[in-house]
Amino acid sequence: MKFIIGSDNDGYALKERIKRHLIAKNAEVLDKTEREDVSFAESAKRVAEAVAEGEGDYGIVVDLYGTGSFIAANKVKGIICAALTDEYSAHMTRRHNNASMIALGSGVVGEQLALRLVDVFSETAFDGGRQRIRVDMLNRMIREEA
Repeated sequence: MKFIIGSDNDGYALKERIKRHLIAKNAEVLDKTEREDVSFAESAKRVAEAVAEGEGDYGIVVDLYGTGSFIAANKVKGIICAALTDEYSAHMTRRHNNASMIALGSGVVGEQLALRLVDVFSETAFDGGRQRIRVDMLNRMIREEA
């Protein structure tokens, strides 16, 4: 399994901890923000575009609250990103929404919860079937340029 990760300055320490956790589990990790001076919008864009282009299986972005990265990632065509704060949502966003990315807030979730969210998200399979209809609807939604 290959993860593409990124963060802004506020999420950098947690992103680094997640990276070590994934590598210890023998996952491949591509870090799109190896320096701390990247904005949440740029970080989320880099990760989302890489996931959309098939460079990895899943994307993980971390900022202070998770919300900014969540919004930015979902602007990339083909991306379904979920902002996570609990394990049930991590499970269901994969199972029913086939999300390819998650956004975490370093100021919202602690380190241990963040690692559990990453594990639950990446270990949950998409149900398919009737859920596929909803996911296809999400994927057809394209933001039109003004």
